[in-house]
Amino acid sequence: MRAVGALMYLATSTRLDIAFTVGCLARFSSNPGTAHEAALKHLFRYLQGTKDLKLVYNGNVDEDEPFMTYTDADHGGEPDSGKSTSGFLVRMGGGAVSWRSKLQPVVTLSTTEAEYVAAVEAGKEVK
Repeated sequence: MRAVGALMYLATSTRLDIAFTVGCLARFSSNPGTAHEAALKHLFRYLQGTKDLKLVYNGNVDEDEPFMTYTDADHGGEPDSGKSTSGFLVRMGGGAVSWRSKLQPVVTLSTTEAEYVAAVEAGKEVK
């Protein structure tokens, strides 16, 4: 649980590339299995291999679009509950300023509905 907590800090503050994986590992932190331990070790090896990567802010700002926001969702990707996972990335000045990957709080009935839930979460973040 301590390792997942430390990774959660990284995922929310500096390493947006591991946000989805850490969220999946956190769901099973109270009752992990051998597959979860293997996934945790794999994630640590990934971090070791990519420790030189960093967020870059290059100052390229489009005057018409100061924020660029990307969203995505899978429909029913969580086999246990049927819930979808959604995520977003907000860029400003060419660099990432906010991101999230999270299990949606509701069971959606279609891919379109899952995408709308993800878009609303991203819109709230931009606002």
